Amino acid sequence: MEKKTRVIEYYEYKDMNELADNERRLMEQAMAAANHAYAPYSGFHVGAAVLLSDGSVVTGNNQENVAYPSGLCAERVALFSASAQHPDQHIVALAVVGHNQEQYCEASPCGACRQVMAEYERRHGQKMTVLCYLEGGRIRRITGVESLLPFNFEAQL
Repeated sequence: MEKKTRVIEYYEYKDMNELADNERRLMEQAMAAANHAYAPYSGFHVGAAVLLSDGSVVTGNNQENVAYPSGLCAERVALFSASAQHPDQHIVALAVVGHNQEQYCEASPCGACRQVMAEYERRHGQKMTVLCYLEGGRIRRITGVESLLPFNFEAQL
């Protein structure tokens, strides 16, 4: 038996103003996308913005459906749209923001979204930056999906 340890590194900023300009703009685009979410059942609006290698930004928001789980998370809406519209570009960063009726609140990709993100990293051979909005306006910045999902699925092709 061998004991192993994994270290997860991330940065936490007190607010969006501490981010680099392109990352702050990406968070702002995710916030705007959250305002258009279709979330009549949960009341939790999530927006995501994906920055591509050519500088393009593709946004998405959660889309709920009365026949749960037929809806789709904001992150996957944005990632799949980016891949469909810009198939030759790799993903540089993804920002995710959530809000309920009263305020912005903590949002982080779910397990299914993390697995999709891991697949895109493998497909493009490059880690992405993930920006998550936290309580009180703080921002968590993570490089590489492995820090979010250390034991993700990988196909043996």
